[in-house]
Amino acid sequence: MLDLQPHVAAVEHYDELYTPEGMPRAHYGPLAATLERLGRDEILARVQAINTSLLQRGVTFTVYADAAGTERVFPFDIIPRIITPEEWGHIERGIRQRVRAINAFLYDVYHGERILREKRMPRELVYSSKNYNREMIDVDVPRDVYIHVSGIDLIRDEKGEFLVLEDNCRTPSGISYVLENRDVLKRGLPDFFRGYAVCPVDDYPSRLLDVLRYAAPQAAERPNVVVLTPGIYNSAYFEHTLLARRMGVELVEARDLIVVENVVYLKTTRGLERVDVIYRRVDDDYLDPLYFIPESTLGVPGLMNAYRAGNVGIANAIGTGVGDDKAIYRFVPEMIRFYLDEEPVLHNVPTYDCTEPAQLQHVLANLDKLVVKTTNASGGYGMLMGPYATQEERERFAETVASSPRDFIAQPVVQLSSSPTLVDGAMVARRVDLRPFALFGRSVDVPPAALTRVALREGSLVVNSSQGGGSKDTWVLQA
Repeated sequence: MLDLQPHVAAVEHYDELYTPEGMPRAHYGPLAATLERLGRDEILARVQAINTSLLQRGVTFTVYADAAGTERVFPFDIIPRIITPEEWGHIERGIRQRVRAINAFLYDVYHGERILREKRMPRELVYSSKNYNREMIDVDVPRDVYIHVSGIDLIRDEKGEFLVLEDNCRTPSGISYVLENRDVLKRGLPDFFRGYAVCPVDDYPSRLLDVLRYAAPQAAERPNVVVLTPGIYNSAYFEHTLLARRMGVELVEARDLIVVENVVYLKTTRGLERVDVIYRRVDDDYLDPLYFIPESTLGVPGLMNAYRAGNVGIANAIGTGVGDDKAIYRFVPEMIRFYLDEEPVLHNVPTYDCTEPAQLQHVLANLDKLVVKTTNASGGYGMLMGPYATQEERERFAETVASSPRDFIAQPVVQLSSSPTLVDGAMVARRVDLRPFALFGRSVDVPPAALTRVALREGSLVVNSSQGGGSKDTWVLQA
């Protein structure tokens, strides 16, 4: 029998399974009963079969910083994270609102700059962003949609409130793990699903394809969509192949495309085929060597000209990175008020702006209590977990922050909620976050397909796969 007793005092953080009184939450009841009925030996045997299946299916990720090797099987925990219809309804409303506001901001900063002219946020903060793309000024993107696909990272604080940790508006990844997690869990442990009405996730690729077709220039009657990948060495290559296959579209690299008279074509054995929409998984700087990094072999010469001429749609739009710059993150609630005339449904984590002298001094004086993040890094890199760092690490980080304050923000440590997780054959509490994905076409669609990342190391608050994290199947229950 698996021990389902909580291993961390609930008063320290929000426990997804247990109430503060130590009683299982109602929506976890059937799952807890199934775990007890199956027993430890049977569950561990099923886990072994699931891990073998993941390995055979090639569900991997890449750790660039690991000199010993690149590809690893993405760790999967079999205990699902369960979200009630009421919780999901709140999340859905908040993400729709947030994505609409960020999209309006992106249109504005590349056109009229009303939010800057009215001094609702600092002009220099936008212009100094490494992801603000001046080539996009006054460029009209199809249907004014910039962030066709976004991943909004949420955490749950000690009170159980969902907070936005960061916005991912460029090339957010992780949906492939959502799809694979559900598939292998249904095959390996169908017992878990008895007594539950769980929203399906397998329609995500068709919903994504609808959004991509909507991103085509309006002259295209039957849009031809391709997925542009950097290639097999990219950390998310498995996801690129999976999405292209499930959408029934071509997976291409830069060498497969050519621009002729400002029109993008796919090279085929039958000749050139016009491309109407590119779902790019290549960063801005590498997309077109004529405009950006000249040495790039991952981009297509002339692509920017075709885009500016309105002959191809690109998802996500070039220049969207300014919308998820961590230094601009703290202004998203103001964007919601400014563009939508609404109050935020989901709140931010309190954030210190290191470009403001008083806040910078506070950060430097309290590094032992704060999390400091690089504004344009991801994957858990370039981050200082102050309470868990050594004095030497904090001093070294202080020098870096003081010399380049625009590149950093700081936040108080939020005790992420915990979820029951199977580690070394025992059920233990491990911290989790949540990444719902939003699709922006005719409207903002938030499919009930979210990625739960879990910090597998005891005591860790870092859930990124590159830092030793894994994932869980996320169940959104039907109303």
